[in-house]
Amino acid sequence: MRPTTAIFILTLSFVQFSCGQNIKGLVKQIPTQLPTQIPNGQKPALTNDEVVAGLREALQVGIKNSVNKSSALDGFLGNAQIRLPFPPDALKVKEKALQLGMNSQVEQFETTLNRAAEEAVKEALPIFTQAILNMSVQDGFAILKGGNGAATTFLKNQTSQQLYNAFLPKVKEATAKVSLTAKWTPLMTKYNQAMTLTGGEKINPDLDAFVTERAIAGLFTLVQQEEDKIRQNPAARVSDLLVKVFGSL
Repeated sequence: MRPTTAIFILTLSFVQFSCGQNIKGLVKQIPTQLPTQIPNGQKPALTNDEVVAGLREALQVGIKNSVNKSSALDGFLGNAQIRLPFPPDALKVKEKALQLGMNSQVEQFETTLNRAAEEAVKEALPIFTQAILNMSVQDGFAILKGGNGAATTFLKNQTSQQLYNAFLPKVKEATAKVSLTAKWTPLMTKYNQAMTLTGGEKINPDLDAFVTERAIAGLFTLVQQEEDKIRQNPAARVSDLLVKVFGSL
């Protein structure tokens, strides 16, 4: 073998060896498993348990705030959104009473309606809590994707009759405690006396049912406000779980 040929073969072998070593070194530097990354803008997947737990927490926050607000002194009376008015079926009674100069009696009567509602809503928490505990995975995903008010609608469907049954005795007790009948009777008496003279229709609405129904409606108004706040305002999501669940929408 000629010297030039031998030198060429040795040089080629050296280059191949060097390249092989460099490639091996680069391969060693590449991690065997690349870290899992979530593409920009894509939200992490939620598990079934996280969805249900997040919605339960959101509802617990909402019902607690709503019951605390509405059951406080002037919780109904001082809130124009849920304040109980004079019964619509008996507005003629109110008009006649005002004509007769019974303004203070009308005001006191409306105050007692709202005091009864404030007392009744204290019964709501255990009923709401049980409904929340009964929430299924299917309920959870439907509520999460249902938009504003979906959780409140779920609670209405699950609890309305139970709330009525629980509120009504409390309303009756509260109306008796604040002498609602004593304030209502003079108004009704004056009005019905006038109807006797004019031949008009006498009115005798069921006040306890009226207060009970309006108390439930007012409470759900507040619950929906709390729910929508958590859906729409990231600052209202007071835990990591709420941030994750409602941040996924």
